[in-house]
Amino acid sequence: MTSSTGSPLHHLEKAVLKALIAHDKLSIEELVENTGLGLDQIRRAIEWLRLKKLIYLDEVSVASLGKSGFLAIRNGLPERRLIDHLKGDKHIIGDILNTGFFSQSNSHSAFKHAMQNRWVEQKLDSSGKKILIPTVEADKLSAEERLLRKLLEMGNLKISELDPDELRSLNSLKKRDSDYVKERKLSDKSFVTIVEAGKKAVGSDSGTDSQIKRKQQIQVERQHEIASPIDVEAPVRSLLPGRTHPIVNLVKEVGEIFVGLGFSEIGGPILQSSFWNFDALFTPQDHPAREMQDSFYISKLKDDKFATEDQVRKVAMSHDKGWGYKWNIEDARSIVLRTHTTPITLKYLADNKPTKARLFSIGRVFRNEKISYKHLAEFTQVEGIVTDGVVTLRDLMGLQVEFYAKLGIKKVKFWPTFFPYTEPSLQTMIYNEKLEKWVELFGMGIFRPQVTRPLGIENPVLAWGGGLERIAMLRLGLADVRDLYNNDLGWLRSIARCQL
Repeated sequence: MTSSTGSPLHHLEKAVLKALIAHDKLSIEELVENTGLGLDQIRRAIEWLRLKKLIYLDEVSVASLGKSGFLAIRNGLPERRLIDHLKGDKHIIGDILNTGFFSQSNSHSAFKHAMQNRWVEQKLDSSGKKILIPTVEADKLSAEERLLRKLLEMGNLKISELDPDELRSLNSLKKRDSDYVKERKLSDKSFVTIVEAGKKAVGSDSGTDSQIKRKQQIQVERQHEIASPIDVEAPVRSLLPGRTHPIVNLVKEVGEIFVGLGFSEIGGPILQSSFWNFDALFTPQDHPAREMQDSFYISKLKDDKFATEDQVRKVAMSHDKGWGYKWNIEDARSIVLRTHTTPITLKYLADNKPTKARLFSIGRVFRNEKISYKHLAEFTQVEGIVTDGVVTLRDLMGLQVEFYAKLGIKKVKFWPTFFPYTEPSLQTMIYNEKLEKWVELFGMGIFRPQVTRPLGIENPVLAWGGGLERIAMLRLGLADVRDLYNNDLGWLRSIARCQL
């Protein structure tokens, strides 16, 4: 039996052609089932038959994320990073280029695509310098960003099933960087169709071979067949297993840092009496933080056994003397969703009265805040305290520097501030490399005598704390704290477990 080109047909080619004559069109998996041949034998026969133009192979091409695509999802495309950069008040084009924020190639791409997406407007400032101003369109995802997220979520996308916008985005990304999106052909999902020349090549001999003889021949070939090489760099199917939320990972990391510094963890209930949440911390009863517009109170519920008589009496005296008003026990009985974790810490110290201790707590706290890009009504607070007979503010500052260093934060400084329950009080400032400016993070200080003495705590207590979401925003490059809890699966899957 010979082909139309005059060359004899191999027995593997004959087997494939006979199966196609019977079924006209088959996938590679179906050819394996219908011929009894191995997968590699089928592939070899198909390649020979293609060269002889006896069959037509309808291949399925798919797109998947490349290395640059994963990085773009994590860090943003150049134009998205430009928009984020503009939010840090770097509007003059020359200033943006001089910061070294972008490489030369990335800066060209960022400006070009930001303009194409209508994310920025170019104007002249009062001195005649060109400036870029973000538009409302910059808050929307571009078609390219949507495609990258879809690829992350789906793993592979058939190119034939992409809509026109997705196809344009695919081609655009490929032109920008060949590693944004990878294309490959799924040969096992391809369909093979016999053409007229293939039918003629089989001719009248299509049914002359004995089925038993053919199977015996196949078995002999399989015994002597040499395995084809394996491409160890071939892309594999994306797997999307369950994973923990970035905040959960950060909570675990911070807990490990505290333990490594010799601290022990304590915890307590979310519902607290106003006595421990406010009064014991020397917060006056007319302080704005105690109003319903700032704190969540539990209606029609009071706590009548929140502290000992001696603790209540001494705290009342502290308020009467320190703030100059008559302290009201009814206000102290009100139940509130804790506004910080400090009442847990203070009650532990009051009940146990340790002369030396290193303690920390991590938990959810609640404040009646208007939700915005930097405020949540519920967030995670971390707090640490050290008590000893000889500790000073310098020790507290040193602990803060070491704590931040273990989180990868190197540039730290302290500003004086005011808190009702600490004196002296400091505000921690850390340098945000992306924003190129100092930002506030945690508060810290030494508990006032009006806090510790009424509760029988003799030694000074160093304390610091703040919201973990602020650290998460800095680490993940977020400009809006709400993005942490939007449950965007594409974004959550793009977050690396270990932040470098």
